[in-house]
Amino acid sequence: MAKPNIKDLSSRQLEDWLAARREPPYRAAQIRQWLFQKGVAAFAEMSNLSSGLRAALEETYSISGLKTLRRSSSIDGTVKFLFELADRLSIESVLIPEANRLTLCISTQAGCGFGCAFCATALMGLKRSLRASEIVDQVLETRRSLPAEKRITHVVLMGMGEPLANYNQTLSAVRIMSDADWGIGISSRRITLSTVGLVPQMKRLMEESNINLAISLHATTDEIRSQLMPVNRKYPLAELMDCCRSLPLPKRRRITFEYVVLRGINHSEEDARRLSKLLTGIRSKINLIPFNPHPGSSYHRPTAEEIAQFQNALQVRGHQVNIRDPRGNDIQAACGQLWTESETVQSSRSNVEHRTLDIALGE
Repeated sequence: MAKPNIKDLSSRQLEDWLAARREPPYRAAQIRQWLFQKGVAAFAEMSNLSSGLRAALEETYSISGLKTLRRSSSIDGTVKFLFELADRLSIESVLIPEANRLTLCISTQAGCGFGCAFCATALMGLKRSLRASEIVDQVLETRRSLPAEKRITHVVLMGMGEPLANYNQTLSAVRIMSDADWGIGISSRRITLSTVGLVPQMKRLMEESNINLAISLHATTDEIRSQLMPVNRKYPLAELMDCCRSLPLPKRRRITFEYVVLRGINHSEEDARRLSKLLTGIRSKINLIPFNPHPGSSYHRPTAEEIAQFQNALQVRGHQVNIRDPRGNDIQAACGQLWTESETVQSSRSNVEHRTLDIALGE
């Protein structure tokens, strides 16, 4: 029988185990510092613990790690990692270097069950959700690959999967990543979670964390959004926007609305007018994402001129609008392109969408 992974223990669980061994509570922080700050792979390396405690930890628990199956580097400096989980499933993470930051995009599920029509990960369907340790291990394994002078400054939960469909494990991972005393120590202000718009979980997230929120919007009518994102049938635009207006945003924070621009579908002057109206009363910014083609997709990328026209139509209405430059296109690492090429995709799109509706409707 496999030993439980110590990285998945809550602080209380670890403290209770230590108390049963008559160890002081502060040992929990020491153990977690070894795991998350120093990234050790063996209990024997925890040199400020007694040999007896190290032996007891070794007997009771295991320390997880991910196997790097592949590391692909783009001409623009982006690096895509293909990691193998203990059960042989695989996930992808993307490291994005910029002038003053180093951002890691991580996954929260193996595959995804929400079936967004333009996203490559949707073609896999949902394999399973990740445990908190598997989410955090993406940061630890990527950090281990970096030169000593470089460090990950920002984390975005925008990789494979829907983070809020794996709420408890995702939030546990966020707490480990953001804790400065015993965790990885990335400020919550530098962690962003992207969601398709699961309304109840969005409300809970903003009450229980201080991270940034990004919402995948991609359309200005329920008809088009439901075609692109079946979750819209459960949480239509009016309900989603009302939720956004009610969220307790910290001062000087904004909700980011992600908007994949699909040629001839969602970037007309009328779309700009409707989008502006939808965002009334919401502190927000808009990220326009030119569609990143991938095998099996019937959608097309707009021209640079079309994207600029849409941006201008939103800016003249008073919105902050950024165009997200595609990164890692040559290694299939750009937004919407993540899927594990080592997996054989056996489900048809209709099967994916059926699974999507089951999840979205809570069935």
